[in-house]
Amino acid sequence: VSVRARWYDLAAEQGLARAQASLAMYYTLGTGIPRDVSEGARLFRLAAEQGHAGAQINIGRLLLVAAAAGSVLPAAPGEAIRFLAQAAQQT
Repeated sequence: VSVRARWYDLAAEQGLARAQASLAMYYTLGTGIPRDVSEGARLFRLAAEQGHAGAQINIGRLLLVAAAAGSVLPAAPGEAIRFLAQAAQQT
């Protein structure tokens, strides 16, 4: 696990949305940390619920494509649209 991922993890545990969103991206892509899309989605959702627009977009996208074969996430188009709409209201 990279040093940067460890620092993001510490900040994410404190509830900092930006750190949660950054760590979520690391998990989703497997950058500096073992790939875990479920954990990435969990962290994106936590940050999105705090109003982090980037996390709202990313969790929305993950939930929209969840219906694709091999996805570890359940399809949730209604929830995806809610997060994407929240992000759109911020721009």
